[in-house]
Amino acid sequence: MKSTGLYPRVQVDVARVSAVGSAGGVLLTETVRATGLDGQLSRALAPWRRPLARHDPGKILLDLALMLVLGGDCLADVSTLRAEPEVYGPVASDPTISRLLSVLAGDVDTAVRAIGAARRAARKTAWDLAGEHAPSHGACAADPLVIDLDATLVTAHSDKEHAAPTFKKGFGFIRCWPLPTTVVPGVERCSPACCGPAVPAPTLPLTTPR
Repeated sequence: MKSTGLYPRVQVDVARVSAVGSAGGVLLTETVRATGLDGQLSRALAPWRRPLARHDPGKILLDLALMLVLGGDCLADVSTLRAEPEVYGPVASDPTISRLLSVLAGDVDTAVRAIGAARRAARKTAWDLAGEHAPSHGACAADPLVIDLDATLVTAHSDKEHAAPTFKKGFGFIRCWPLPTTVVPGVERCSPACCGPAVPAPTLPLTTPR
């Protein structure tokens, strides 16, 4: 195992060692590394890092994002990452994560702008690396890139601490999935990376959030 960026780089060998659980997360950490999202977030959130702090705020937010992708639905589920230091490196404790979130919430507009700038830079890197396979390749005013928004309710927690229910009367949060699509009259097709073959489209040629 070598560490480059905010996450270890795992190497395959023939030593007699136990299997690593959640190894599929390596695909996520390698994507973070390839797009430069770790460095971008680290620099963007540097103003919120306390002197002599052990954990990088950028990595803390990345760990939370990875936790959600891997099926977690609350802060405590970051323990899934903490149990695999060979894959995810050092993971902050729950109190440390909570303190960072509280600090960012204290200047939420500035924090959101900083995080957004880091994400935009990483997305541009990813699409530049994809070349002609990028969702934005060939997009123009006459043939624009369309982002189809979909969402899924995830049940978490209960009605404690004055939590407000969702429109379906449950408790949790909504995961929004922005999917790049190419649209032609009568056909709606997601980019090959996400959906596969073309399917019949609704009457309108443009997709709408649902």
